[in-house]
Amino acid sequence: MVSCRVRNLRALIIIVCGLLFMIITGLVIWRAVIRIQRGTFTPPSTIPIEFCRHGGTWDNGRCICTEEWKGLRCTIVNFCEESNYDNLTFRKIPAGKYGPSTQTCEVGTPNAGSPKATRLCNLTKDGEIKLENATIGNCNENLETLENQICNTSQQAQKISAEAQILTFNASKLTADNITSAANVVGNIFNSPANETEAKRIAVTTVSQLLDASEDDFQRAADSDKNNTFKTLIEQMEIYSLSLNNTSVVEPNIAIQSVNLSSEDTGGSADVRFTVLRGSSNSLTYSSIQVDKQVSNLQPDAQTELQILLKTKQENVKTCGFVVYQNSKFFQSKTFTAKSNFSQKIISSKINGTEKDQSISVEMVFNPQFNQTEFKLNSYACVFWNLSRNDWDTRGCLKNQSLDGFLYCRCNHTTNFAVLMSFIKNYNYPKSLDIISNVGCALSIIGLALTIIFQVATRKVRKTSVTWVLVSLCTSMLIFNLLFLFGIENSNKNLNTNDEGSENNDNVTNNVPATDTIHIPNPTCTAIAALLHYFLLATFTWNVLSAAQLYFLLIWTMKPLPRHFIVFISLIGWGFPAIVVGMTVGIIYSVNGDDSQWELIYRQEEICWLAFQKDNNYIQSPLLWSFFLLVTLILISNVVIFIVITVKVLWKNNQNLTSTKKVSCIKKILSTLSIAVVFGITWVLAYFMLIDNENVSIIFSYIFCLFNATQGFQIFVFYTVRTKIFLSKASTVWKSLSSSAGRVKSVPSASRLKLRLRMYTLVKSFPTLKERFRLLDPSEFTEEMSVSESGEANSSI
Repeated sequence: MVSCRVRNLRALIIIVCGLLFMIITGLVIWRAVIRIQRGTFTPPSTIPIEFCRHGGTWDNGRCICTEEWKGLRCTIVNFCEESNYDNLTFRKIPAGKYGPSTQTCEVGTPNAGSPKATRLCNLTKDGEIKLENATIGNCNENLETLENQICNTSQQAQKISAEAQILTFNASKLTADNITSAANVVGNIFNSPANETEAKRIAVTTVSQLLDASEDDFQRAADSDKNNTFKTLIEQMEIYSLSLNNTSVVEPNIAIQSVNLSSEDTGGSADVRFTVLRGSSNSLTYSSIQVDKQVSNLQPDAQTELQILLKTKQENVKTCGFVVYQNSKFFQSKTFTAKSNFSQKIISSKINGTEKDQSISVEMVFNPQFNQTEFKLNSYACVFWNLSRNDWDTRGCLKNQSLDGFLYCRCNHTTNFAVLMSFIKNYNYPKSLDIISNVGCALSIIGLALTIIFQVATRKVRKTSVTWVLVSLCTSMLIFNLLFLFGIENSNKNLNTNDEGSENNDNVTNNVPATDTIHIPNPTCTAIAALLHYFLLATFTWNVLSAAQLYFLLIWTMKPLPRHFIVFISLIGWGFPAIVVGMTVGIIYSVNGDDSQWELIYRQEEICWLAFQKDNNYIQSPLLWSFFLLVTLILISNVVIFIVITVKVLWKNNQNLTSTKKVSCIKKILSTLSIAVVFGITWVLAYFMLIDNENVSIIFSYIFCLFNATQGFQIFVFYTVRTKIFLSKASTVWKSLSSSAGRVKSVPSASRLKLRLRMYTLVKSFPTLKERFRLLDPSEFTEEMSVSESGEANSSI
């Protein structure tokens, strides 16, 4: 008896391993052929992989270097070496930046953990790198205490400015309150009537460091700012740009240029052009700004990122100033919402005196570099920062025709300018479904439809109690396959194709956009995503209900089933998924209903399916908490029940039967597979697709697609084709066709019928075994058995 059990187990293992080995081997060969073909036809890259040295990356036709290197290939040193100063140690410092001391303030002081000093690696206008003396801070001072000292800035402005610079060195640790306090401190330093040149220069460094703080903290700071601290700082920066006496101050995130005009320069008009050029890094440097006098028009080139031309006919204009902000964090708008990571530069122009009754013209050109593989420019607006409204405005500004990727603007006044751009995301819409998916879904749809018809039509003849669960499972799976095959592709895919070349199609109106990302609503896609969510979840729910019913019948031998059992499981099978989908959509809409793009929080844009948050924010994805976790629990319970039924029922040998009359290994294997299919066990393969190895993931993706796309067809084979009723009807049809063609052959069936009757008599003597195999194997039922056992068969449900 033990040896037979071992042989059966070995046979099962050999068959399963053989099938898996054949599938995996075939897929590996297929994958290898595809990779060879791709390698043959992939053109070689024009840029060597190691063209950009020392960590530089190739982007938009140039090397983007790290802070410590510069040059065409990032090979020129742009840092100060490690150094010591007054028992303080400083590591390598990028040029143009302050570096912290390795020594920090002691625990118990207000600035515990902050560096005790900073040291500037100065980059002169001639491009020379010079290491300045260290500035030692006070560990007992913080931004709040400095803010309380601003009334005495005329006496100790330089000391307060240096302390503020040290305290804002690590922008990642700044809170909203820290940002407000620091902005208030430097704003008052700029407003100081005393000629505190060094204090104001250090304050510019503090402003540059503040611009490295997070956008969220800036938003919170702006919301809680009741004293208009940012507005005051912006105004003071404009005034400061007129006081530099034809010089400039440049920090990584801000550049300030002052231009003095003589009578020879004006000649009745003052025309000054200020240009910001692209460098080998994203930081502003002295070499990236340029001033030209007595020019009549804009002349941007490929290296131009921003250019402004200031024209005025007022002869008494003696000074003009320009300020460039690396981003718009000081300009927190209530009407424009930025959702992308695009960094928008702000340019300010200012002239001495008032602009009333003056003929002023400001022409600008912007050449923003955004990720063209991710975004497509839809439109833009030429705007200025209205200090009275504390928001963007378009009055007095017009858009000029955009050519060669440049965005042109014209305004009749000076202030802080920007272009607010609206993008359409270049979603990577997938191609048509893979041929395996198409063929598998088509076969499943046909198989599921035939199974439903067969189960309903032969319900009374078969007299089995699992019909309703199987029909419900097939129905939910059938509808899901139909929706998947014909509706999962987003119809916006066609709009995206048809809109090629529509970039900058709005060059007339100059309205402030509501957001920088344009979303094309598609309620149909959202509805299909919700239906797919519902019916796939319903399929898994009926999987677990099927497993529970068989467990009650086979393990607990619960016969008959409780009253209203069908009504109870129907409420669960169709009601539970509806509750989950309804709660998911309701919660997302209630939290994000004011957002026009709320539906993209629920579904993807690439396909009409549940969304998953990127950027390490997967924990908030609807795909995780409204589908993945539920399916995981269902699959775990199904696998446990499958193992119990397989061990205790399918592969358990009955001691009262002789070995010659046992159910064959093939019969056991087929019964095992039939249970695995109806339990949805093959969905476990989805977890192997998450393996962080491309080749392994691809292999399991094909296996997963092969098994699950054809799941409906597998149900048709195991629960329709293998039944005696189907085989009998098919045999009758075949005989009829053969007879009509003159190829009738006599089939000796007496011996087989005799063997069936003997087997039936033997099985009937063991009621429990008989009932178990009746439920598991539809092929055990014959029309002869149905007639002879009509008196004692279970009532069909």
